[in-house]
Amino acid sequence: MGLVEIERRGAVAILTLNRPESLNALGAPGDGAAVQAACEAINGDASVRCVVLTGAGRAFSAGGDVKAMKAREGAFAGGGVGIRENYRTNIHRIVRAIYGLEVPCIAAVNGAAIGLGCDVACMADIRIASDQAKFGVTFLKLGLIPGDGGAWLLPRTVGMSRAAELLFTGDVIDASTAQSWGLVSRVVPHEELREQALALAGRIAAQPPHALRLAKTLLRQGQVASYDTLMEMSAAAQAISHLTEDHMEGVDAILEKRTPNFQGR
Repeated sequence: MGLVEIERRGAVAILTLNRPESLNALGAPGDGAAVQAACEAINGDASVRCVVLTGAGRAFSAGGDVKAMKAREGAFAGGGVGIRENYRTNIHRIVRAIYGLEVPCIAAVNGAAIGLGCDVACMADIRIASDQAKFGVTFLKLGLIPGDGGAWLLPRTVGMSRAAELLFTGDVIDASTAQSWGLVSRVVPHEELREQALALAGRIAAQPPHALRLAKTLLRQGQVASYDTLMEMSAAAQAISHLTEDHMEGVDAILEKRTPNFQGR
């Protein structure tokens, strides 16, 4: 059984981290390639308009495999140079692939999202948490640092002060605290998580797909590009959008007081 299970619900792809016996621990050899292949397939499929990312079983992901760390095997085998390469060529491929999804991604956090698991959740555009979820960046408790992008993305998600508090203490916070800190958009009853995530994904998937992908690109670039650069990108993306059939469909739907039917043309 592979790490990633892919299911389709119309225009929505559901990616499930499917290693429940280890709380969806990540970093085994081949994990990066598996996630990258799944995300590349989604990026290349114009019929996919939104992704829901979740975990099988009790956890979203407990992060790196501590037993493998103890045994110094898998991604944690070899000397310093080898471990560095294992991160770059395997673990980093997981987070880079999820962050590189061209369509909106919703993390439906069904349980513990710890360490690398929390960082993976942060790679999504939107996070919805079960009331049983919990979050932590507990690297320092293992004598480690956030080695997979969390130090870059977490402050952009919750602000520098709260990111520093989470990292420097190693505290694990519950779903309610995560919501108040802006780490998740909403907290829902555990049994309703999948339904509510799919409902939100359905509303997103109803948008014009080309404009939706361009809008995500602009949001991402807006975090790092200068104002002038983003304005130039926005003008170019808007010019492309104006020439699509979906733009005319949206205009006609407003004038005709009906729901638009965007076809990705």
